[in-house]
Amino acid sequence: MDLSIIVPVYNVERYIRESIESIYRQGLDESRFEVIIINDDTKDRSMEVIADIIEQHANITVIHQENQGLSVVRNNGIALAKGRYILMPDSDDLLIDGSLKPLLDRALATNVDLVVADFLEMDDEEIEQFEGVSQTEATFREKTGEELFLEDLNPYQCYVWRTLFRREFIISNNLTFIPGIYIQDVPFTHECYLKAKRCLRTSWLLNIYRRGHESATFSFNPEKAKHFCIAIAKTWELTRLEYLTPKESYKLEEDIYTSFSAMVWILTHKIKKASERTEIIDFLKQQVPDLWFTHGRKQHLESWMYRHLPHLFIRLRYYYDTTFHK
Repeated sequence: MDLSIIVPVYNVERYIRESIESIYRQGLDESRFEVIIINDDTKDRSMEVIADIIEQHANITVIHQENQGLSVVRNNGIALAKGRYILMPDSDDLLIDGSLKPLLDRALATNVDLVVADFLEMDDEEIEQFEGVSQTEATFREKTGEELFLEDLNPYQCYVWRTLFRREFIISNNLTFIPGIYIQDVPFTHECYLKAKRCLRTSWLLNIYRRGHESATFSFNPEKAKHFCIAIAKTWELTRLEYLTPKESYKLEEDIYTSFSAMVWILTHKIKKASERTEIIDFLKQQVPDLWFTHGRKQHLESWMYRHLPHLFIRLRYYYDTTFHK
């Protein structure tokens, strides 16, 4: 089998039907791919609204599990997958009609580890008015994993749904999503790019990312802030990989600093109680006590404060952000 498409289902009643329907508008013979729908104990009618689609297609497998979060859904889907390549779309997004086949065909012909595509970003109203996009011929640039990491990985856009993953690459490198956290794409994507050997990058549009739909990425509370801490710690662990080049090490540290800075911003803007901000910065220190950034005076100062005076650091940042950047 050429492809496994893993679809998580949890409280997406409004969007899941469109998402599944878009999979079957790709011009692929159903014998070439399987769709693994994993019901993560959804509390709404998501499974009911796609029941007829499931009955119509013999290549759909449905798995029901207790609610364990997106990371476990994806890990379980990967374990069940039979395809040479794996696609992991979000269940509130769409595949652009006819966009998948050229990417899959090139992936199979070249046996690369990753194929990274582009995407459109739209809100609900724009999606309703969307009449398609004209794409004539997909062009690809072959890159090493290092080149892809240095040139293409935006730490703000570690979206796994834009990528075709060779299943054997994931399995042989023991690549998994961290169970129980919301920002699982960041450490996973960084590890994939750093361990990949041969990749393809294309400007071909694969997905429509639904902007404005409330998601774990943009709705923060102390619990989710701690998940962000774990993601930072797991990404920091990659700095210990022995084979990193100096350029990779530099960019990896910069990407982690970007996440760290976003984390601090969340603490000062989204976490209202001083006691909770202190608790979260302490949790981050427990997860990654050796965190230290070296690129410039600002990073050195923040690293020293984080290491030695974390409570004062977060109080000063809160005062600065709320006084001068309201």
